[in-house]
Amino acid sequence: MNIFASVGRLFLLFLAEVGRLTRFTFSSITSIVRPPIYWRLLVQQIMRIGWFSLPVVGLTAFFTGGALALQIFIGGNRYGAEAIVPQIVVLGITRELGPVIAGLMVAGRVAAAIAAEIGTMRVTEQIDALTTLSTNPVKYLVVPRLIAAVITMPILVGIADAIGVFGGYIVATKSLNFNGAVYLKNTADFVTSHDVMSGLVKAAVFGFIIALMGCYSGFNSKGGAQGVGTATTNAVVSSSILILAANYLLTSILFTS
Repeated sequence: MNIFASVGRLFLLFLAEVGRLTRFTFSSITSIVRPPIYWRLLVQQIMRIGWFSLPVVGLTAFFTGGALALQIFIGGNRYGAEAIVPQIVVLGITRELGPVIAGLMVAGRVAAAIAAEIGTMRVTEQIDALTTLSTNPVKYLVVPRLIAAVITMPILVGIADAIGVFGGYIVATKSLNFNGAVYLKNTADFVTSHDVMSGLVKAAVFGFIIALMGCYSGFNSKGGAQGVGTATTNAVVSSSILILAANYLLTSILFTS
């Protein structure tokens, strides 16, 4: 019976956590549509989340595109289907790998930073000071990060798509002896606007998840420096898992025939 009691306690704790996250999400979304908007903080977060994440996202996309082209060529070579490399590379990058890889990289960088920053403010009682000064902490701390992440993630993913396809092009033309003009023509003929837009929709959802989980973990941190470290870890792990789960759901919705 002790085993069942432990399972029950864990299940109740899980439900309580889901309830707290739902309340926090609802409060954050409703705060977006209410004035005021802190424009200076919004621009600052756009730079932190978008511009400063561009190098790591770009490098990751480039090597991912190159590795994808190489793997497709090796697999297709077994069946004499090497010519499909440009089509599969652009499809894999725009639909799946571009949004997911960019989302996971930004989650590791941004969600951890947000959780650490807000968590430090929580344990040092700076959030309580905001409330004392009649400033809504959700409006001041969460909303700029949510809006900035939703705006910048599609831009990052669009750039990552281009860099990833370019990485596949470089590997295909320099290592696999593809004709550059034919490769680009096959890429342009195969990709559709729906492929690109589906990836950008995923990117916006992933940006919301990253900012939300970083803010939520930071807001609920406690216990000093150790609690901030735990909140940082929870932010990265939870946002990564939710990104993968949301990717499956969005793929099933956007590409259901």
